[in-house]
Amino acid sequence: MAANKPSIPKGTRDFGPKEMAERNYIFDTIRSVFRTFGYSQIETPAMENLSTLLGKYGDEGDKLLFRILNSGDPFGALKAGDYLGEDGVSLQGAALTREVCEKGLRYDLTVPFARYVVQHQSELTFPFRRFQIQPVWRADRPQKGRYREFYQCDADVIGSRSQINELELVQIVDKVFSRLGIRVLVKINNRKVLGGLAEITGHPDKVVDITVAIDKLDKIGLDAVKDEIRSRGLDEEGVKVIEQILSLQGSTREKISAMRILMNGGAARGIVSETGLKGLDELEELFSFIDAAAPSNPVEMDLSLARGLNYYTGAIFEVKAVDFQIGSICGGGRYDNLTGIFGLPDMSGVGISFGADRIYDVMKGLDKFPEDSSLSTRVLFFNMDRAAVAYLMPVISKLRDRGIGCELYPDTAKIRKQFDYATRKNIPFISINGESEVLSRKVNLKNPDGIQESFLCDDIEGMVSFLTK
Repeated sequence: MAANKPSIPKGTRDFGPKEMAERNYIFDTIRSVFRTFGYSQIETPAMENLSTLLGKYGDEGDKLLFRILNSGDPFGALKAGDYLGEDGVSLQGAALTREVCEKGLRYDLTVPFARYVVQHQSELTFPFRRFQIQPVWRADRPQKGRYREFYQCDADVIGSRSQINELELVQIVDKVFSRLGIRVLVKINNRKVLGGLAEITGHPDKVVDITVAIDKLDKIGLDAVKDEIRSRGLDEEGVKVIEQILSLQGSTREKISAMRILMNGGAARGIVSETGLKGLDELEELFSFIDAAAPSNPVEMDLSLARGLNYYTGAIFEVKAVDFQIGSICGGGRYDNLTGIFGLPDMSGVGISFGADRIYDVMKGLDKFPEDSSLSTRVLFFNMDRAAVAYLMPVISKLRDRGIGCELYPDTAKIRKQFDYATRKNIPFISINGESEVLSRKVNLKNPDGIQESFLCDDIEGMVSFLTK
């Protein structure tokens, strides 16, 4: 019987040495920017208690959680009667899941971070700035740019309501993508404005329906958004208000001014929305900070931006690549009471999350990785004979101490074979040394252009200079 062909689950990927070197280039770039803004790294477990995860992402998010069966034989441990709930009704669906699953794989890094803050609050100094680079899992339908396992690179600051924090997140986004060579557009809105929009339509209870519909504006167009809003129970006056707002043109200041009139009773029903006005005040302040900071990538207010996570309460962000067609590659927002769910109320935070896998796809598509990003070995020392190997070992050790990636070919093989090895691994420098070099205390180095120089074996500085040109 033939063995099954090895495979991996749909929505996951293997990464070989070249891909990992390129991914680490992304991680190292993001990590270095996080640190320049004073963020400290933490990690949390891959699995959390389901009680931590459920109910934090909305009904759709709950459906996408990967649940972990209790260890052993959880179904075998149940007796026949345990499958029956109240009134003798059989346990099924969520009720049965609770009996056999107590843990799940994390859906994002923000909810585990809130749990971490509450659990370790006595050890932390607030405002607390943390970053986290770890994988998350979602039971989504795999497609281009959408995976079931993917890495997020999060930065959050918690314990401060100042919008200077939002500004610095915009600056972090700007610096990361500038260093990676990706042109991006940063879009900003405010959940309070979305709440105010529902209020001035006369349907404050429809804020989720309105949010879900207008979030599709880029995909389905304004007419289809209006049809969907109607199907969700809004009357024509409410639809007209939304159309008016989504059709606003002009600068950020002009849009805010027009919105302020509408939120202050200027819409069809004359309703004043204090919530919406507060959101506009926050946007106005944030954009005044952004204008003063003058980031290199454009930042715009987008009134159709309606990120769906339930815990956002203030500013919301979305970042898209300008030169590559893919979904958002970074996003986040302000949350005022996420820690309150775990027993620590009134602890406001704000954060962003970089989608490393989508950023990787963008960089591959745009050919943005530096040529040497996947280079781990800079020089290959050929193995000519035992005496040459013994002579070269101290030299190789000293070069490694100076951060130069070195390999010594492990076997005494034909020169052609060792040349082929260097070529296949894209090792740019080679070093061939035999009996004459050992006797003269020299080391030969040849660069990618075929230029060879000889150095005394103690001239490590000279070798480093040659190898790093």
